[in-house]
Amino acid sequence: MAQYSRIEVAQTMEKTGLVPLFFHPDIETSKKVLKACYDGGARLMEFTSRGDFAFEVFGKLQKYAMEELPGMILGVGSVTDAAAASLYMQLGANFIVTPVLREDIAIVCNRRKVLWSPGCGTLTEIAKAEELGCEIVKLFPGGIYGPDFVKAIKGPCQWTSIMPTGGVSPTKENLTSWFEAGVTCVGMGSKLMVKDANGNYDLAKITALTKTSLETISALKK
Repeated sequence: MAQYSRIEVAQTMEKTGLVPLFFHPDIETSKKVLKACYDGGARLMEFTSRGDFAFEVFGKLQKYAMEELPGMILGVGSVTDAAAASLYMQLGANFIVTPVLREDIAIVCNRRKVLWSPGCGTLTEIAKAEELGCEIVKLFPGGIYGPDFVKAIKGPCQWTSIMPTGGVSPTKENLTSWFEAGVTCVGMGSKLMVKDANGNYDLAKITALTKTSLETISALKK
């Protein structure tokens, strides 16, 4: 079961402004990357369910976070149906992120008071998600829509909280464009999870990029 309520998760997303995204089929690699983000100051992680037996890796990673990383909130992304959402919540997922808007996922998450963030690409989809109880809408793919889309949505719908995923990078210029447009937080994957020349995750660089990204976001939120 989730350790954190949907409100606690939403508040952490708003406060820190950053949700790292990551998947790897190896649990030890996953632990190292999660620890690197944690050391950089991140208190959220979206484990993207994109491989066979991903749920087994997540279950072990969640136990590791609970035992070794106090305050780290783990959730799951790329969830495509209610059955998968229910499975991950049984394994301790504190939030569920989906690439599309699905009412069946909203129902099972709301029943357990777990935050869910559906991928939306139109104002109609955003409005529907909010009617179904969504706290923070995922704008996906963010790079296709861009900050101007966020500005246009926030004009008539100032209450809407948006998290773009895709097209977000750990540079001051990129983060400034998103947060000045009015996003609540950003999801960041490949641009944050960098690798070295040998193809291994550069843990020190991941920690450094997480730290500088959070510092930039904090300054932009003031």
